[in-house]
Amino acid sequence: MTLVSSTPMLQEARNSGYGIVAFNVHSFDMLYSVAEAAAEIDAPVIIQTTVGTVKNLGPDSIVKTAHAASEKYDIPMALHLDHCTELDVIIQCIRAGYTSIMIDASMHPFEENVRLTNQVMDIAKHIEVNVEAELGKVGGVEDNIVVSDKDAEKAVPSECKEFIERTGVPTLAPAIGTAHGIYSGDPDIDFDRIQQIAQLVDEPLVLHGGSAIPEEDVKRCVSLGMAKMNVSTELKNAYSEAIKDHFSKTPDSLDPRKYLSKAKEVAKELAKEKMTLVGCNGKAQKIKTKAYPNQYKRDSLHV
Repeated sequence: MTLVSSTPMLQEARNSGYGIVAFNVHSFDMLYSVAEAAAEIDAPVIIQTTVGTVKNLGPDSIVKTAHAASEKYDIPMALHLDHCTELDVIIQCIRAGYTSIMIDASMHPFEENVRLTNQVMDIAKHIEVNVEAELGKVGGVEDNIVVSDKDAEKAVPSECKEFIERTGVPTLAPAIGTAHGIYSGDPDIDFDRIQQIAQLVDEPLVLHGGSAIPEEDVKRCVSLGMAKMNVSTELKNAYSEAIKDHFSKTPDSLDPRKYLSKAKEVAKELAKEKMTLVGCNGKAQKIKTKAYPNQYKRDSLHV
């Protein structure tokens, strides 16, 4: 199956009360780890890359690798550009074949956020590329975007409704108390705010800062309408710690196939845990036929 827009899978997830995990990957090996994990538990999945990763690996190479993985494992897979503030990078990734992008203009006043998001929507809405935007400010560090605790702001429910009405954006990431990175304590998630936003908008909501959120909190967020959960730091740390552990125990074992295979297995197990947590395990084949009937029929002709 080729790469698909994340819009139909996220709409199906929200309507059915489960979530889909979007994993930030920083290497092709990590990309395949996530894809293989999804295939093993029959889960739809979103592969994400930061702007830094795009500039490091190149958008064309990332798209070709993701496309190959989606066809190898035959699962619904979207490729998403995360937290991008640069219109030229967004255009570059769309041209390369990304099927979902995030325009992050949350650092600007509301009206400017609307204007910048509409710039991207004018490009993406005609070519079935999902667009994600953010309202409020999610704290923590994501690539080169840093938001301190004092500057973090929760999204206003009425503004979320107005924002979607004025932009038509198909997915929205409202700031609700989570943060990027690993938490020093339990996150202060505003569940009432999530519920209020979900009652005002039908579009899938996105949970940023999904690394290390307590399981019960994740399940509650998903039940309230968070159809996409982003996981970055936790996956990156698990992958890197496995390599560190390899060299700590066997410092002279320099064969990349040995330490990368260990990192891959650790990343796979974490990915499967997260996908099972939000309830998308076992949903890939259903998503294929329900959310992408035309794509599925087209692919079947080439089997």
